[in-house]
Amino acid sequence: MFEWFQSQNAVFLALLAGLFTWSCTIIGAAIVFFFKKISRKLLDVMMGFAAGVMIAASFWSLLEPALTYAQSDYGVWSWFPAAAGFLIGGFSLRLIDALVPHLHIGDDITEAEGIQPKKKLSKTALLFLAITIHNFPEGLAVGVTFGALANGNMTITGLLGAIGLAVGIGLQNIPEGAALSVPIRADGKSRARAFYLGSMSAVVEPIGAVLGAALVMLMLQIIPYALSFAAGAMIFVVVEELIPESQNNGNTDVATLGLMLGFVIMMVMDVALG
Repeated sequence: MFEWFQSQNAVFLALLAGLFTWSCTIIGAAIVFFFKKISRKLLDVMMGFAAGVMIAASFWSLLEPALTYAQSDYGVWSWFPAAAGFLIGGFSLRLIDALVPHLHIGDDITEAEGIQPKKKLSKTALLFLAITIHNFPEGLAVGVTFGALANGNMTITGLLGAIGLAVGIGLQNIPEGAALSVPIRADGKSRARAFYLGSMSAVVEPIGAVLGAALVMLMLQIIPYALSFAAGAMIFVVVEELIPESQNNGNTDVATLGLMLGFVIMMVMDVALG
């Protein structure tokens, strides 16, 4: 089985991983066919779980490998690519957040963020954009981990680590799909429309995966920067969106426990596989 992976192009493997994480979002969005509403408490737990997975993945799947890759070229300065990439990733997401109009789940349309177009977007469109914004760095993270395995760098440990990251992001995409499709349904849209929008919010993940893998393969020297960039972007999403949304509805304790559970599951997967 490992020989099959070795024989495949890293961009192709990244595409497969991105399609897998997207399919998990589709599964989550399909919940709308069974429920018109989900309790706010359950939604907050799901958001907390997603945050925990992303925090753990940011360190064990991205920052730690970035430091390892930088060790040979930077020595005692191996922290520099990780620190620089991490900050650039966070600031890049902040710029996107400031420019792209979007609305966080649970907020009123008057609280929409970003530069608003002359023709006002609907609440559904704003919710869709909010989820889409933070799905891209998840796809990018998957892509750079597979791209880093190219040109003779593929080992069983590295491959399992990349697969573990894809599985972890896929797991947290299931509640994310539901977290978008169900509120859209509750806002009056049909089940089919809510499912479609919930599903398509993660179509950027395979795109990000392919771009991340291709970029790393073209310039292998940027691997530590690319890995830490993805980590910074993911942490920005967690702190700016997922944690506040899970904590502002009176479900602080259960949302925090959901975060801890997601963190532990991702940590165990990453350490066990990678």
